[in-house]
Amino acid sequence: MRIHILPKILRVKKEVIIRSQDSKIDIALVEDNHLVELIHNQADTNQFTVGDIYIAKVKKIISGLNAVFVDLGYDKDAFLHYHDLGPQFSSLSKLLKELFTTKPIRQFQKYQRLPDIDKNGNISDVIEPGQYVLVQIAKEPISTKGPRLSSEISIAGRNIVLLPFSNKISISQKIKSLDEKKRLKRVVRALTPENYGVIVRTAAEGSSISDIEGEIRILIDKWEKALRKIRKNKQKAPYLIMSEMNRVSALLRDIFTPEFNNILTDDSELKDELKEYITTIAPDRAKIVKLYSAGPPIFEQFGIERQIKSSFGQTVPVKNGAYLIIERTEAFHVIDVNSGNRTKFEKDQESNAFDVNKSSAIEIARQIRLRDLGGIIVVDFIDMRTSVNKQKLFETMKEAMSTDRAKHNILPLSRFGLMQITRQRVRPELKLNTNEMCPTCSGTGQISPSINFIHKIELDVRHITKVLKIKNVIVKTHPVIAGYLTKGIVPVILKWKFRYSMSISVVESSDYSFLEYSYHTKDGKKITL
Repeated sequence: MRIHILPKILRVKKEVIIRSQDSKIDIALVEDNHLVELIHNQADTNQFTVGDIYIAKVKKIISGLNAVFVDLGYDKDAFLHYHDLGPQFSSLSKLLKELFTTKPIRQFQKYQRLPDIDKNGNISDVIEPGQYVLVQIAKEPISTKGPRLSSEISIAGRNIVLLPFSNKISISQKIKSLDEKKRLKRVVRALTPENYGVIVRTAAEGSSISDIEGEIRILIDKWEKALRKIRKNKQKAPYLIMSEMNRVSALLRDIFTPEFNNILTDDSELKDELKEYITTIAPDRAKIVKLYSAGPPIFEQFGIERQIKSSFGQTVPVKNGAYLIIERTEAFHVIDVNSGNRTKFEKDQESNAFDVNKSSAIEIARQIRLRDLGGIIVVDFIDMRTSVNKQKLFETMKEAMSTDRAKHNILPLSRFGLMQITRQRVRPELKLNTNEMCPTCSGTGQISPSINFIHKIELDVRHITKVLKIKNVIVKTHPVIAGYLTKGIVPVILKWKFRYSMSISVVESSDYSFLEYSYHTKDGKKITL
């Protein structure tokens, strides 16, 4: 299989690191050692996932919304709008009724399609309460809402998406070569049977005829097997007839490109499954799937655990003392950019503001993708005066979010310095509580992640020596923290001495709380950051 690779992508080191714990699988996508996506997956309870196809039962028609509520087996009714029925809903309904009878099952391509439904019609004209419908999950349950459904069925593969009861052939807009678009369209049209349409994905660029033909055949077999399942399954709706592949394979299907460096997992059975899957889509790359069997836990070994702890709090550090505050309201997310109190030692105010904003934009793009934020996102950047810098910041944000697979739209900075972003949300936002129990507090006191605490002190020390030009520093802190910094074969402060070419010592104080600390010069004067 031939795949064209853009030179820019080659510079990014990509890895997938997978941790398996009991029935849970955690998938981390890492780019240039930075965690950019994190997926939590229950291995045995992967229900109501985007792409799953169900036989469901209509409960109630809501004429005012031109929609119906559907029993999908979830504790909240699912929602199906008229515009999500798809033009061939009548054909799909006729097929479903026939499958519920004892008539012999015909080949799908031999079914006679009915005329498209009126795109401006009323849902009560095509659906009635108690009717069985074939639906696909378009959005997973989010907050108090049940799943959002569609009856315009699509079955995704790596190179193509198969569309039953369709006749359209469309090509990904990300494929830029007109000759390649024409070639793919000609090949797919020749290989696609009657009653099927196809969307050619970006990954198909450069694929051979045999690759595309094989995938079309696999997806058609998958669909027709689901139809036979409807006939065999005697239980009443709702029930699942086709499941999206597990999220590990689904993630690889959507993101895998030949420049991936490693796919690591600590589960031997999962490693074999992944290797088999990679072999089917890129046989020459199967060797990058490896089993991790070293001593430290896999997420700790590759710095994933520390990044999780530092990335999911309300306050997120950027660099040089700058930080983000991320808050969620009922209607949207708000991100506030703060410069901290260190940039005053650097350049002029406008340059400082742009530097902080630029770094923050890159981190915000990562946070949006990592937390899978959706809906409306409002970013309050530090005020800048020049239109040139505002435009540069807008371009930086667009570039930073260009790797985000979710549909999104970014508006330029408003006159108030606000940037508005909309992003499609099909799954619940990923929220993790990274706080820990305080070891010196009674009761249920919690503290911010201790794994970040030493990192924060190191950043302060670096700032003191690099920016404030103070080369002799005393850190005063709680005895437990002091012990951590000074004990061991190679103490932490010894590493800092060599790393920053400075003199540093630690003084313990039992008067300090567990996470309290301060910095002083050698003559005892307190250092203000």
